[in-house]
Amino acid sequence: MEIVKIRDEYIKLGQALKLAGLSDSGVDAKYAIQDGYVKVNGQVEYQRGKKLHVGDIIEYDGQTVKIEA
Repeated sequence: MEIVKIRDEYIKLGQALKLAGLSDSGVDAKYAIQDGYVKVNGQVEYQRGKKLHVGDIIEYDGQTVKIEA
């Protein structure tokens, strides 16, 4: 499981995918999310701007990422 550390209250889903290295660019992240390939806390998420907080779990392309402070 990958860990993404945030300093602010939240990080947007598209940014988290890029920061975790699961997406090469914002455009790639956008299409992965729009096409329903990304789950947040077990639910498919279609909003690139979804705010993720500490403890949230992202699943994409067989990998899991946890948001931590």
